[in-house]
Amino acid sequence: MTKTIIATDKAPAAIGPYVQATRIGNMVYTSGQIPLDPVSMDVVEGGIEAQTKQVMDNLMAVLAEAGADASSVLKTTCFLSDMNNFLAFNEVYASYFTLGAPARSCVEVARLPKDVLVEVEAVAYVE
Repeated sequence: MTKTIIATDKAPAAIGPYVQATRIGNMVYTSGQIPLDPVSMDVVEGGIEAQTKQVMDNLMAVLAEAGADASSVLKTTCFLSDMNNFLAFNEVYASYFTLGAPARSCVEVARLPKDVLVEVEAVAYVE
């Protein structure tokens, strides 16, 4: 199988030595997406809702570039800087998985890049 690097300008460019996603066979593995505006590369203003929306928009853009979408996602790993944001995060997150949510882990971490409130990565299956 050939490994394919996935890259799109509709999501933030990598800010370190990694790629937006990798596809091998029918599997897509995304890097964690944080709430950066893909054009300005600035953290979006607002609280957990605004940041979660940007994260999920970025994630969906990367998945689309790989030929996947929300219904293709098998599992996500979600990182929150404060578990008190869990309910508000879930409201926005759930709106992206209208055909059924994937398996998921969601953990609180001490700190995220650029001091953002949320980061999400995904594993998806594509035909």
